Amino acid sequence: MTAILELRGAARAYNSAGYHLEALRPLDLVVGPGEYLAVMGPSGSGKSTLLNLMGLLSRPTRGQVLVNGRDTTGLDDTAISGIRGAALGFVFQAFHLLPRLTALENVELPLVYGRVARAARQAAAIAALKRVGLAARACSLPSELSGGERQRVAIARAVARRPAALLCDEPTGNLDSAASALVTNLIRELNDDGVAVVVVTHDREVASHARRLLRIEDGRALEDHRRGGAQP
Repeated sequence: MTAILELRGAARAYNSAGYHLEALRPLDLVVGPGEYLAVMGPSGSGKSTLLNLMGLLSRPTRGQVLVNGRDTTGLDDTAISGIRGAALGFVFQAFHLLPRLTALENVELPLVYGRVARAARQAAAIAALKRVGLAARACSLPSELSGGERQRVAIARAVARRPAALLCDEPTGNLDSAASALVTNLIRELNDDGVAVVVVTHDREVASHARRLLRIEDGRALEDHRRGGAQP
């Protein structure tokens, strides 16, 4: 079965004013269909760098990144954007909702960029809001929503195009414990429905839902194991 995401010796380095930083050292990693991977490590360990490479938000300085078996090395920005939009959904700690758009319009936005017809994108956006329990708030502006509701709108936006993988960077970092539990359970339900999930987190409770744990420190993968629900 073709992997959803695969890194082959992928690394990311930065050079600035004569200073060289290995943000992520060469790493081999495979994420299969329906997998749930948590990535943990201290601040500055390379977790977000890894997620950005997996999400095609940045390019490796060495190695390859494959999405659904397609090598993205050498592809231009238009091709990269097309692969990213079709296969991947993103949820960040900051919700990144446009303040002047309603919840429904925010969820529709990637479908607009994907040139989905108006009726089809509205239907998909409404279905996504129903999936996260916010159909009744479709006409609300972000300022009228709680933090947990904003994150659920962000998740609806991420899954409206039915991506194969959902990439989450500290998705509960700005939420209280009750909202965090709702969002964590929602991500787990999406995974149960077959969406592959990669979540970067400092929160052991969030990580405990994953079936696989990857620990990173100083840009190196120290541990990668599958587990049956035990706390990391």
